[in-house]
Amino acid sequence: MRFVTGALLHAFAVLFAGAASAETVIGGATPDRRPDGVPVIGAFALDRAARAKALSGVSKPYPASLGFLDDQGAWYTPFSHPGMTGPYDIRGLHSDKR
Repeated sequence: MRFVTGALLHAFAVLFAGAASAETVIGGATPDRRPDGVPVIGAFALDRAARAKALSGVSKPYPASLGFLDDQGAWYTPFSHPGMTGPYDIRGLHSDKR
């Protein structure tokens, strides 16, 4: 019984110590606003090497549907990374002879 009481007191102390701390950021509570002081990407330009990597395995003339590469900024896209292997690798991103 003494162990259970001590554990409960410790749990409450930890809980209330965290609640007393200044400004706690809870993700999702205000999704329309970024917390003050966090880094912000001001501008992003797709350099030549990154563009070549994203377009590897695609023959010229490039389809207009790949225009999203110019507008996606720093967002992650699986289009720039190798996906499945074998017969599903239609761009040849897993082969050594591109």
